[in-house]
Amino acid sequence: MLSSFENKTVIITGASAGVGAACARTFAALKAKLVLVARGEEALNKIADELRPQCEVLTVVMNVASNEDCLALLEQAESTFGAVHVVVNNAGMHSRCDLEKVPVNDVAAMVDINMRAPLLLSAAAIPYLRRAGEGAIVNVGSLAGRAPLQGAATYSATKAGLRAFSYALADELRDSGISVGVVSPGPIDTGFIMDKIDLVEDIVFSQPMSSAQQVADGIVEIAAGRQVEVVLPAASAKLTHLSYLFPNLRRKIRPKLYEQGRKNKEKYRNRQATK
Repeated sequence: MLSSFENKTVIITGASAGVGAACARTFAALKAKLVLVARGEEALNKIADELRPQCEVLTVVMNVASNEDCLALLEQAESTFGAVHVVVNNAGMHSRCDLEKVPVNDVAAMVDINMRAPLLLSAAAIPYLRRAGEGAIVNVGSLAGRAPLQGAATYSATKAGLRAFSYALADELRDSGISVGVVSPGPIDTGFIMDKIDLVEDIVFSQPMSSAQQVADGIVEIAAGRQVEVVLPAASAKLTHLSYLFPNLRRKIRPKLYEQGRKNKEKYRNRQATK
């Protein structure tokens, strides 16, 4: 269990914006050494330049869906900073619409980026974390992984799989000094949702919006070994649990959730228009 992140090496995928960038800023404030990973070089360099006055930063432009890139990432991180202590699997993809309308390549990409990549990177990272003597693996899931979301069948499946993986791996590594967990947020006030607000299912906005910083704080909680799962907002934990256990209840309350979501969505849309 990590009691401090000072001088600890933290790998963050999807680090160039949104939750990943907030996570990078949070660990920088805790004096960690950062390995920031993303596909877009310009945005990645921007956040790296912002944080270099606070801490050491290594940037890696790569595709997390590449087996070879994931293995090379861990080698580069260890050779640069001497050890790997924390892996934050944050990179994600969502093609928003009913499954029959989603291009087959997008279905494959969601599976690769949202589930296969975190599983591979986690598996490959374990020997590095053991060499470091302590560590953590943090996966960024979703409320959609706790209760299936129509209009997001593949996304729900990948996040449910990632959540199950997190719990199973946490049990496997229970006595190893390596903490494992998952953050399961609802809607987050970042471009991941807000830039495509018209494509997002209304029901998503029935839950209170979290900030990227709140999710980053949850990631730190898990990395410190204090929890196995952080659900945001906290009140949604019970609702999604009941919805999963009792599908008929989920279908019964769905119209009310859609109605509330439509009202909230309109407020957010109006806010976007005034920016």
